[in-house]
Amino acid sequence: MQEDTHIVIIGNGIAGITAARHIRKRADCRITVISGETDYFFSRTALMYVYMGHMKFEHTQPYENWFWKKNKIELINGWVTGVDFDSKSLSIGENQELYYDKLILATGSTPNKFGWPGQDANGVSGLYSKQDLDYIAEQTKTTKQAVIVGGGLIGVELAEMFHSRGVEVTFLVREKNFWDIVLPEEEAKMINQEIIEHHIDLRLETELKEIETDSQNQVTAVITNSGERIDCQFVGLTVGVSPNVSWLKESGLEINRGIMVNEYLETNIPDVYAIGDCAEHQKPLTGRRPVEQVWYTGRMMGETLARTITEEKTAYKPGVWFNSAKFFNIEYQTYGQVKPQLEAGEEQFVWQSADHKKLLRVVFDEKSMAVLGVNVFGIRMRHEVWDDWIVNQKKINFVMEHLDQANFDPEFYKTHEYDIRDQFNQEFDFMTIKNTKPSLFKRLFA
Repeated sequence: MQEDTHIVIIGNGIAGITAARHIRKRADCRITVISGETDYFFSRTALMYVYMGHMKFEHTQPYENWFWKKNKIELINGWVTGVDFDSKSLSIGENQELYYDKLILATGSTPNKFGWPGQDANGVSGLYSKQDLDYIAEQTKTTKQAVIVGGGLIGVELAEMFHSRGVEVTFLVREKNFWDIVLPEEEAKMINQEIIEHHIDLRLETELKEIETDSQNQVTAVITNSGERIDCQFVGLTVGVSPNVSWLKESGLEINRGIMVNEYLETNIPDVYAIGDCAEHQKPLTGRRPVEQVWYTGRMMGETLARTITEEKTAYKPGVWFNSAKFFNIEYQTYGQVKPQLEAGEEQFVWQSADHKKLLRVVFDEKSMAVLGVNVFGIRMRHEVWDDWIVNQKKINFVMEHLDQANFDPEFYKTHEYDIRDQFNQEFDFMTIKNTKPSLFKRLFA
């Protein structure tokens, strides 16, 4: 790559910044990153801890401010208002223009809104950007009651944030159990209980109908789909996010839900790429989704694209799906494929602790007995171990035998491998004796 090649990246989240860093490691070209959100890259997943007083905002920035100049990465604080792909030019703000040779779109996501009356009132916000955090902090200084709409990961983060400040929280979840579009019933009910034990008023199978306001357009209450009125001074809208692509709809880019990309993260326009939350894969790999809006996929796309842009064309291969989160005091990890309900040809083993604070679910192939995925709650597991077991199709009995190798809990935490193995052996002996499953025991130990 020539030194005078100008690579412009729109977005300074994990995807865009990872691309910039890895391009710089491989080439001496000109790199410019544009963002109107913040001057410098920060960890988006840490925003809740700033609100809760566990850290200051500057602690969310993994690089010192001098890092960017030292690595010759130019930063522009501004919003891109237009793009001309024919002339390879960008409009920034009202009067700034910038030309590129290669353009990387890493514009992230935007919180969903579904046309509720009052959704744009004072005291209504999602939690995605630094601006959202600042707005929530300002609006909730005197808040006594808050309502959160939407049962996802950001919703439970907001619930914990408000709970930490003594705010009464009502949590509206339209599903039968929390996040049951992702979690099997046992896991979803376990999180229900964890939320309730933290004095959150969890309203299942309840939807928002409208948001009431006063004469100053300030939130005063919400009305649910059952007609109930709930007083509040703040409403958190956490009903998912969508790729931030509306400003590109008429640009000539191929857009569906997100910006369509091939396996090399190339769009339909030459020298234009998309990565992170705003990208939609034309042909997602087996076990992967077309749009994957999680931190590590953005990082992996940034690393992959850096190789392609620096003339080592590389296909995006994210490997085994994984994710992690925290529901108040219960940590969650998932590797591989664990659906809310078993699919044809799948079997599972589920262990849960007596206090319902820990759970392990392993899904495996009914014929080959190879593990397909795992959910684990309240016990920390080693990523590389589960990744290896799933990639190499280890049988469920092998996994049970070597389960302690995956344990990542600190030294003085209680371990549960003995109890898990004991239940596993009892269940499989029972299934064999009663002949409720066709020769599972024989296939396990063949």
